Amino acid sequence: MEPEDSRAHAVEHDDRADGRDETPNERADRNWEELLQELRVMQTGTQILTGFLLAVAFTPRFEDMDEFQRDVYVGLVALAALATILALAPVGMHRALFGRRRKPELVRVAARIVKIDLVAIAALTIGVTTLIIDFTVDRAAGLIALVSSLVVVVLLWVLLPRLVKREAERRRGVDRG
Repeated sequence: MEPEDSRAHAVEHDDRADGRDETPNERADRNWEELLQELRVMQTGTQILTGFLLAVAFTPRFEDMDEFQRDVYVGLVALAALATILALAPVGMHRALFGRRRKPELVRVAARIVKIDLVAIAALTIGVTTLIIDFTVDRAAGLIALVSSLVVVVLLWVLLPRLVKREAERRRGVDRG
């Protein structure tokens, strides 16, 4: 390989520490596909929660909710709408940017939107759980459900990924050393 060819190869390929031999565009395509998979899962869960919330208003027991429960319910409906809009935003952005060679930027922005949507979905899930327990049992049980759900979300969505990352970094250090 001549020196000029090796420079072209270095520019064309993005050899990163993860060992993948892909160009920046190939990486953006792969990351976009992974984001779409995440969005599909998130959107399904959000649609189920939204459908549940919308159906609740048309049940006879809806009138049995106290003012606090109705306020929480309205807040959860708004949060469900926000989570749905956030889950659809990357798809709308993709449509607006399609064919303009902006995929790396799209992936960066969409990844941020997905993180925000995860927070909205976590709040929605915790809120729905709290409302159901509050309504079916009592306020104290609802508060216990709120705290318990929050702890589970923080453990699984915040602490566990950090532990996995730390362990992977530790193993890489041991492998090198």
